[in-house]
Amino acid sequence: MAEPAHAISRGLLWAEFAALYIGAPLAIALFLPPRSMFLALFVLTLAGLVLLWRTGGFEWRSLIAGFRRVPVWQVLFFGLIVGLVGWAIIQITQPDYARPLTPERLRFLGVIWLLYPLISALPQELIFRPLFFHRFGSLFPDRGTAVAVNAAVFSFAHLMYWSIVVAVLTLIGGWIFARAYLLRGFPSAWILHGIAGNVLFTVGMGAYFWSGAVVRPF
Repeated sequence: MAEPAHAISRGLLWAEFAALYIGAPLAIALFLPPRSMFLALFVLTLAGLVLLWRTGGFEWRSLIAGFRRVPVWQVLFFGLIVGLVGWAIIQITQPDYARPLTPERLRFLGVIWLLYPLISALPQELIFRPLFFHRFGSLFPDRGTAVAVNAAVFSFAHLMYWSIVVAVLTLIGGWIFARAYLLRGFPSAWILHGIAGNVLFTVGMGAYFWSGAVVRPF
């Protein structure tokens, strides 16, 4: 039976918050094989959807409403900035990783552009935006604090990559996606996240964001 977040004890909410946004990413980073990342994301997404349903009062239509509020030119500008930043990072840190646009790579990028928004960006956004703000938003004193914490736990969720570059980029991205969600709705956050991931892979940032390249520092 659904129960509104304000009727749930703060202790229980904090316990759930710690388990979902701190304990789970930490366990994945320390113990889970990188190849199992998508399975873990799938399980966490299911758990998150159950929690969102049990919270009650969530407008499920909001997940598909709001596409008309997506600022197209801002999205394109955001994608351009992400591409320039990602390209600069690769040129500075791993110039030998650059990949020529062969037919094989173009086909690979086509698959990435098709699947990444659906199997990676979408479940992440469900966990870190609607669930976070609808069920756990009341734990924080104001919206600004909630957005800052949201960005921080989004960055922490990428601990599995063991990279300061990934940590910084996802911290900034988490803040942008959280703001987009609160200002314009779920579609804006999802599209921005999908564009960011696709562009980063296109310019060669798979060196940092591909699970097959993960090397634990221990």
